[in-house]
Amino acid sequence: MNEEISKLIALQELDTELAGLDRETEKIRQAFADREQAVSEREALTVQCREKAVKLEQSREAIKAAGEEAAERIKERQIRMMQVQTSREHQALLKEIEDAKRQIRDTEEQMLQVMVEAEAEEKKAVELENLCKGERKLLTEEAAKTEAAVQQIEARRTEVLTRRQQVVQEISASHLARYDKLHKRRKGLAVVRVSGGVCQGCFMVVPPQQFNMVRKGSEICSCPACQRILFYRPDENEPIRPVRPRLEDLYEDDDSEDDELNDE
Repeated sequence: MNEEISKLIALQELDTELAGLDRETEKIRQAFADREQAVSEREALTVQCREKAVKLEQSREAIKAAGEEAAERIKERQIRMMQVQTSREHQALLKEIEDAKRQIRDTEEQMLQVMVEAEAEEKKAVELENLCKGERKLLTEEAAKTEAAVQQIEARRTEVLTRRQQVVQEISASHLARYDKLHKRRKGLAVVRVSGGVCQGCFMVVPPQQFNMVRKGSEICSCPACQRILFYRPDENEPIRPVRPRLEDLYEDDDSEDDELNDE
């Protein structure tokens, strides 16, 4: 196989590994961020429950005050009843007393309901608070593990980058420029294997004559459909049924850019 092709294959493998390492780092960090966000949301809910319990208690005090005011009104009306002269005034005072008693009964029911709700909110807040304390402790431990895992990946990434710099220096400027352009335009896949006469980048059949040239490996060949650089490995060659790709997969950029790659 042409030495330049071998170097391009090595470069593609290194870039593929780098992309995988970046995805793994992002996955680890996102998983930790999601857990931290979940705990923060529960902590916020704890605060909301406590605030709601305080508001309920405040409303209970207001209801209690209204009940006490009704009780005072009853006393005042009872004193006035001993002073009235007419039956009409007496009946009016009785009605006011009954209304005040009914208000007291209503306030007692309301106070009981509010007390039950306030206790429920406080209980919920305590449960959430205890849960959050435990989760925060676990997150502290998880943060150390996450950072260790990321550092391990970064160490490997540094090794791969060092190797990549070495490989890049060994590739001609023209081939490297072509690779970089393809790598950017073809979603990180610039060099692909031909298996069963099919390009493994776009899954289109490579013309027989061009496939033979790829098998020889004496010069750099490109897929006529996606312009990716092709290579062949006998031990990996397995016949694959051609699959017609979607147009957007074949023509990710305009034809002028594809012509530019072909000219190169």
